[in-house]
Amino acid sequence: MQPSETNWAGNLAYRAGAMARPSSREELLAALAGEGELRVVGSRHSFNTITDTAGTLVSAEDLPAGIEIAADRRSVGLGGGVRYGDLAVELARHGLALANLASLPHISVAGAIATGTHGSGDRLGSLATSVRALTFLAPDGAERTYRRGDEDFAGAVVHLGALGVVVRVELDVEPAYQVVQTVFESLDWATVVENFDAVTGCGTSVSLFTSWGGTGGVDQIWVKDRADAPAGNAAAVLAGLGARPADGPRHPLPGGDTRASTEQLGLPGLWSERLPHFRLAFTPSSGDELQSEYFLPREAARAAIARVQALGPRLAPLVQVSELRTVRADDLWLSPAYGQDVVAFHFTWRPDQPAVEALLPELEAALGEGVRAHWGKLWQLDPASVAGGYERWDDFVALQRRHDPQGRFVNDFLRRLGL
Repeated sequence: MQPSETNWAGNLAYRAGAMARPSSREELLAALAGEGELRVVGSRHSFNTITDTAGTLVSAEDLPAGIEIAADRRSVGLGGGVRYGDLAVELARHGLALANLASLPHISVAGAIATGTHGSGDRLGSLATSVRALTFLAPDGAERTYRRGDEDFAGAVVHLGALGVVVRVELDVEPAYQVVQTVFESLDWATVVENFDAVTGCGTSVSLFTSWGGTGGVDQIWVKDRADAPAGNAAAVLAGLGARPADGPRHPLPGGDTRASTEQLGLPGLWSERLPHFRLAFTPSSGDELQSEYFLPREAARAAIARVQALGPRLAPLVQVSELRTVRADDLWLSPAYGQDVVAFHFTWRPDQPAVEALLPELEAALGEGVRAHWGKLWQLDPASVAGGYERWDDFVALQRRHDPQGRFVNDFLRRLGL
């Protein structure tokens, strides 16, 4: 283990005693052998200690990709270390697509699923809702596969890395489609709140960017619409509310390099080149940032926006940019969208972790009751209240104990939650 082993943002130096980078099943089994704690990392795009361990840290990056299209062209199988961007390239080669993507194509499929990470859209579920099957490898070499419809499948998909090493994932796919992306600017919060359903429903995927300072409103509205099934007339809706189309390409971060952003200005393009905010060929930032994200029931979002607005003077010095977007409800036990449509409040912070963590309790109080935190980002909520926010939490605890009775995949982060 080298001291340089950190997460993507560099705010966490892993304390593991050993680092394994297996490139085959045999090497993976060797890394899992013996005793002691085990955790798995993919693209390392987590900002808290969810993947940290005092034992062995296993990187899935070098495991075989193993991307295979099913004969009926309705699903794709892949290995545990594959990134969304690389999967998208292969699917596009076969004229296929996923229903949704996150803003970063650089993240690993297995890692995004494990934490309930999401894309955006009133009618789109999180990335985990496309999972058809998931195979876990135990330290003794035993495999356990869960398929959609199996008992406990809904508990195994968003698993926090506590059920073993994901060695195989099967996802739904569909025929490739085109997406049009347009950015609009300058809409005041009062108008957004009053017309919230119209704004978030005016495209297949809609993101609202703000700094919670400056003009005091929404600075940019990114609308991504499927060309084969447009969700709404974004130009008419947003122009009617007073927003104006951007006169050139934009980056979500004020002053950011627009070359890293996916194509805008209403130019149609392949799903994989429009649904993310950023191009796979560019690193969207140097990692010189921190992130938090919170999910609120959709019906609670309007009131929460007003309370967060009031915190603007406290937030503005630390916020690089904040993004609001919606996610459809699902039935996955530990998904932040379990049982309810949600609005995600995302915060990209300046890299001052003590100041950010000191402010988070105030922000969390402003967001209000019923808030769920992104499993892999910074939050200061009471761990007992976090677990208590998921009605199937006790069922997941029982599932984890059956999978891993010795607790080898449980670390301090998970123990604080009650595993």
